[in-house]
Amino acid sequence: MNQSTEQIAETRKIEAYEVSHHARMGTLPRHFGRYMMTFEGFVYDLMREFSPQYSGGNWRFMELSNGSFYMTPPQRTYHLTVRSNGFEGEMTADAAGITVCLFAYSLLSFQYRETDVFTRHFHRLRDFALGHAESTQIFAAID
Repeated sequence: MNQSTEQIAETRKIEAYEVSHHARMGTLPRHFGRYMMTFEGFVYDLMREFSPQYSGGNWRFMELSNGSFYMTPPQRTYHLTVRSNGFEGEMTADAAGITVCLFAYSLLSFQYRETDVFTRHFHRLRDFALGHAESTQIFAAID
């Protein structure tokens, strides 16, 4: 029995699941260990840098079926400007969260070479982003 390319792609599709309110407390330590506060704070800092209209709020935690994790800012559309590569554009909260987490993973992987946690999360989140509705915007922003 041969599977079509579409069936194979569907069986490998990476799913995102929102972390419930009561499970949030253990999520960052499980994914990042002693680097949990470093990662979380850096994500907030990058969001402030890329989107001046961002003013804080309650972020959603998202876990992926491939073992990765990302955070999304409060639900709305965000205008992001990435000075380092000239990107400027509008994104949903979900796409903005993926973008800033990919940036955080990449930059932290160079800063903390003694661990591969950020590299692993970068590649897994990037794999998820490839199938995202706003993948073109996300990849333009991180290029």
